[in-house]
Amino acid sequence: MTGRDRYTLPMRALHWTRAGLIIGLIALGWLMTSLPDSTAVKFEWMYPVHKEFGVLAFIIGLTALVVRTRSTLPPHPAELSGWENMLSTIVQYAMLTLAVVVPLMGYAMSSSFTQSDGVPFFGINLPEILAKNDDAFAIFEWVHKTLAYTMLALITLHILGVVKHRFFDRERDTDVLHRML
Repeated sequence: MTGRDRYTLPMRALHWTRAGLIIGLIALGWLMTSLPDSTAVKFEWMYPVHKEFGVLAFIIGLTALVVRTRSTLPPHPAELSGWENMLSTIVQYAMLTLAVVVPLMGYAMSSSFTQSDGVPFFGINLPEILAKNDDAFAIFEWVHKTLAYTMLALITLHILGVVKHRFFDRERDTDVLHRML
């Protein structure tokens, strides 16, 4: 393995940071929305934390996009088939795109909700630039949730691809995990 076979250190650091944040945000989002509204911690802690780390995920997602456009990407292993290369590329770009769009939809959702207390970001209350409109909120809520579950499906597909190449391919040269470690 050469340095040319791996993603750059900044790309690897952003990948794992983004992965942990997104998986944590999806888990927290699922948990907080499944709790009854009478659960105090839901609105006092869970929603604000979800919003703060969602903004952080947005910033890291944008940073990852910029770093990716300025970095030389390692080539796909030569042993991968054409459809695997194409699927891998599509899934990677879709996850990068959703890492930006899902938090934006969360911001739009919170910003437009008439009962929202704002979008906090670690001691700073971000400006809400959308008009309060519960009809718009309902649309943003649906889009945010649908795209978050789409992201989860893509993450699952991504992980299954890594596991397949690492443990099940006959050609060991298709193992791609080392590229991100």
